[in-house]
Amino acid sequence: MVSAMTETLTNNSPATGTSAEFEGKVALVTGSTSGIGEQTARRLADLGCKIVVNSSSSVEAGQALSAELPTDSIYVQADISDQAQGQAMLDATMEEFGQLDFLINNAGWTSLVAHHDLDGLTDEIFRKTFEVNVFGTWWLTKAAIPLLAKSGNPNVVTITSIAGVRPVGSSMAYSMAKATLNQMTALLAKSYGPIRFNAVAPGLVATPWTESWDDQHAAVAAMAPVPRSATADDCAEAILAFLRNGYISGQVLVVDGGLTQLM
Repeated sequence: MVSAMTETLTNNSPATGTSAEFEGKVALVTGSTSGIGEQTARRLADLGCKIVVNSSSSVEAGQALSAELPTDSIYVQADISDQAQGQAMLDATMEEFGQLDFLINNAGWTSLVAHHDLDGLTDEIFRKTFEVNVFGTWWLTKAAIPLLAKSGNPNVVTITSIAGVRPVGSSMAYSMAKATLNQMTALLAKSYGPIRFNAVAPGLVATPWTESWDDQHAAVAAMAPVPRSATADDCAEAILAFLRNGYISGQVLVVDGGLTQLM
């Protein structure tokens, strides 16, 4: 088994503006050293939630974020596309906190390949896109279900994409993978209640990953009824909405400023 790297960093001093809405809850946020994952971890911690910060490679960023959060947190380095590493991360979560209430499936991977370029969509890119986005998310979620079932408010929120509901996206493989996750969400919600499973499907999001995509951001701003790209906080707010509403399950919430209404 591949062991996950775990570092426990505890900070019990309350931050300005924190509340106790999620006090006593534990959230594992995959891919949480930047962008949507980081903002979600910060928002949950500000609401009293204990956090498991994760990344596959950005160790220093993960350790720094864990140290900054106003609630107890640990950082676990794990690549979810490796089933053993995902299991080790869950083991570390239970060893440190003894419970898991919220699983936020944010970790993902993509590579820009034009949809008309079949030769450019190599087997290697296709395989990695599915290994991380689909297989990794599936394995981690499946292993987490018995732990979540012990929670009084169990939730899984998976970050997908408008590429999963429209024939768009960074590659054809990415679009197919995100559509798979949307369907996975519905299937799990049907079969594994009272655990609630929902998905947040953003359009283009302004993150460090997309900061050089000037043309794409400009195109979204020119077309979307709300004329800008999404922010990480737009997506974090959508995640919080699912966590707060105890009677929503099996849904995909599109966060795109109305862009898909024009597609």
